[in-house]
Amino acid sequence: MRSANPIARPENNRQQQFEDVKRRIHSKLVDKLDLSRVGDLKGDTLKREIRMVVEHLCDAEDTLLNRQERERIVDEVIDEVLGLGPLELILKDPLVSDILINGPKNIYVEKGGQMQKSEVEFRDGKHLLQIIDRIVSKVGRRVDETSPMVDARLEDGSRVNAIIPPLALDGAAVSIRRFGSNPLKLEDLLNYKAFTPEMVMLLEGCIKARLNMIIAGGTGSGKTTLLNTLSSFIGHSDRIVTIEDAAELQLQQDHVVRLETRPPNIEGNGAVSATDLVKNALRMRPERIIIGECRGGETLDMLQAMNTGHDGSMTTIHANTPRDAIARLETLVMMAGFELPVKAIRQQVSGAVDVLIQANRLQGGPRRVTAITEVVGMEQDTIVMQDIYRFKQQGINEEGKAHGHFECTGVRPSFMEKLESAGVRLPASAFRERVMLQA
Repeated sequence: MRSANPIARPENNRQQQFEDVKRRIHSKLVDKLDLSRVGDLKGDTLKREIRMVVEHLCDAEDTLLNRQERERIVDEVIDEVLGLGPLELILKDPLVSDILINGPKNIYVEKGGQMQKSEVEFRDGKHLLQIIDRIVSKVGRRVDETSPMVDARLEDGSRVNAIIPPLALDGAAVSIRRFGSNPLKLEDLLNYKAFTPEMVMLLEGCIKARLNMIIAGGTGSGKTTLLNTLSSFIGHSDRIVTIEDAAELQLQQDHVVRLETRPPNIEGNGAVSATDLVKNALRMRPERIIIGECRGGETLDMLQAMNTGHDGSMTTIHANTPRDAIARLETLVMMAGFELPVKAIRQQVSGAVDVLIQANRLQGGPRRVTAITEVVGMEQDTIVMQDIYRFKQQGINEEGKAHGHFECTGVRPSFMEKLESAGVRLPASAFRERVMLQA
């Protein structure tokens, strides 16, 4: 009678042997390190110290390791001790824009707009939880059974969301949106055909003329990247206060005050919301307020700030069209807890917001600014808007990616007087009705 268990393959035995050796070396490392010295070491010096100890431990092992396996053990143990374990291998790839972890054995990455499964794995669910805890503890957050969902960030500014069991049924789930230490610049977005030079000229003029702007879009549409890029047009003398749930904005100006919300502690106390920070920011003499994303009652405070002298402020919002963005703003204002009439809310919105920038992630991965829309004002109970530029999708190419063209609607925005009074001069041809660029 045949055995029910198949004969283990030699490569599987070798891999298991490798993992056993690595685990033994890792467990011995703490005993070998001089912890009093390690506390004083930083960066490359600390890494060299640990590398020397790990190499010595490799020499002491009886198991025969070839040169490649030895180097791999050294690198992986250092990643476990100082970094984020298996994630370090993925984070070293600059082409990866998103990392999606569905339990310890299923890791997916987005490269070039395409989703693919990674060969990287965690040992088990406990190992994954250890790495999550390492990420969130560095920014003063916590994740446990009493607080099983958390937003955090990596050292390079990448945004992290994690949710753990019992809410995540198949093991902890982690989503990492990467921004990297070298954020995309204006030239990069133009090369990717995210928008056209004419659209950039208009947006630059709007920022210099201190118009209030909202960037709308769905998840992964490039809202934060766009906000970072457009903020480069803000003058270096302006005092900017940024407010975020997890700090990810990378403004290049000198005079920036960065504020971040705080979740409640284990007793449920000490929470600081975006609403609290907006109210406090108004006392800090800001010239511009930038909220990473409006998602609650802070929206009303933001609109009031825009209406009371803090011109040139910016934020992002989740919405698929400019009209949806207005409806979303109305809903978020209602979440502030004040029973305001709908007309009063719309007057606040129309008085505060000058320009809506719609961003979308199209089929196949390309990200486009699909509309630049002016908020004209109110007509009876309706907010009036008009598109200045827009993107029109025409189909899908052989690679499965959406394509189309940018077009100018022929509408001359009513805020042109504000631009001209601020010294911004745009040619009349900038608003001539036409197709501008195939993309």
